[in-house]
Amino acid sequence: MSKSFSESYRAAGVDVTAGYRAVDLMKRHVSRTRTPEVLDTIGGFGGMLMPDLTGIAKPVLVSGTDGVGTKLKIAFLMDKHDTVGIDCVAMCVNDVVCCGAKPLLFLDYIALGKNVPEKVAEIVSGVAEGCVQSGCALVGGETAEMPGFYPEDEYDLAGFSVGIVDQARILTPDLCRKGDVLIALASSGVHSNGFSLVRKVFDIEKADLNAYESELGRGLGETLLTPTKLYVKAALAAIAAGGVRSIAHITGGGFYENIPRALPEGLCAKIEKQAVEVLPIFRLIQKVGGIPERDMFNTFNMGVGMLMTVAKEKADGVLSALRESGEHAYVIGELAQGERGVELW
Repeated sequence: MSKSFSESYRAAGVDVTAGYRAVDLMKRHVSRTRTPEVLDTIGGFGGMLMPDLTGIAKPVLVSGTDGVGTKLKIAFLMDKHDTVGIDCVAMCVNDVVCCGAKPLLFLDYIALGKNVPEKVAEIVSGVAEGCVQSGCALVGGETAEMPGFYPEDEYDLAGFSVGIVDQARILTPDLCRKGDVLIALASSGVHSNGFSLVRKVFDIEKADLNAYESELGRGLGETLLTPTKLYVKAALAAIAAGGVRSIAHITGGGFYENIPRALPEGLCAKIEKQAVEVLPIFRLIQKVGGIPERDMFNTFNMGVGMLMTVAKEKADGVLSALRESGEHAYVIGELAQGERGVELW
């Protein structure tokens, strides 16, 4: 047991012993994520991992970092902290897999006004769950108690992931061809983007988040806190099936910002609007907020968390691989010649 203790630091608002307690409580969650490649245990100055390079001729590391954003405000109001860690992992690893890379490791960063060990452990339990669902290891992190910077009952959460892919197997927009099929992977909800608008629409600080919403089939708070879908294992299975050209993770900026990032110059994503299975939460946001349809598709995922561009002759195989992995996947359009961008018709 550490003998580290400072009464002066504690008087300034930082309790180092609470940090040690938080580490002890989170260890059981972190251990769930351990993979054979991990070399050390929690508590060191750096997380170490020796990747298995079998079958990888020219290994390329792919990194991604992100946070949960103002979705955390919903967690504060609901006093529910065990799912936002899943969001944090998903926002990073879903980006990494878009290159065709397998996520290897994850680190989190939690900054808070007051270190309540049980709350920190609850947050980390979600991070660990996200890592388990993605097959990557939580090799370390940082908890920073920052009194006077954050309110005592609030915190921020961000993360960082590293994946690996053989150079010859990297997915890039240049692989796309006219006539390629666009396959949508259903989202679980709003995921972790657009919450500044969501909070404004519902006047979230004053809303009854526990009230039953008939249009949603449950409470608004519960719906909004639904964690971001993790697509890693399904995406890797689809890639292994062959024919995946590029992948777009639909995050902030919706269709219009994210899909073009997975397209080359000269090709346009033609999407049949009626084919998009829009989730009830987006219908409710649009109705309550009086938001134009164009803005909805330019802000939210609208029910499509990931979009794959797939060679037409391989589409059935990719759809089968995705569905066998438990994903709801379906065709919503194709690539056509034109200015790089998105055309909803």
